[in-house]
Amino acid sequence: MKVKDFFTEEQKEGIKESIMMAELDTSGEIRVHIDDRCKTDSIDRARFWFKKLNMHRTELRNGVLFYLALKDRKFAIIGDEGIDKKVPDDFWDNIKNALLIDFREGNFAEGLCNGVDMAGHQLKKHFPYQKGDINELSDEISFGKESEL
Repeated sequence: MKVKDFFTEEQKEGIKESIMMAELDTSGEIRVHIDDRCKTDSIDRARFWFKKLNMHRTELRNGVLFYLALKDRKFAIIGDEGIDKKVPDDFWDNIKNALLIDFREGNFAEGLCNGVDMAGHQLKKHFPYQKGDINELSDEISFGKESEL
């Protein structure tokens, strides 16, 4: 199965809608990236995609990436330096733990939707919506290939 076919169209739309709803109350930007494989550390791989997706170019440096490698059963959540400067080191731990529970039960789309929602609530506290805020990054799920190192 191709990585793009892992989620149904309905699930993809649900994840996209979760991103759009989470971003309504925050200037933060959220993306989801799905890989087939991850032969390195998941955090390093997420950083690679973070840069490749130009997430480091948001005005407030407040992008968040949810990264999944399906076949290797790895995931990571990373935030840009604007977030890291304002939040404690364990900022993402509750979201990671919630994702882990959903993923272990095979609820990948639901887990991502819940995690994105949780991230939106957290971002709202530190990066509330500002008048004139624009959506700086696509809300679409991105899909990559293991060979793109």
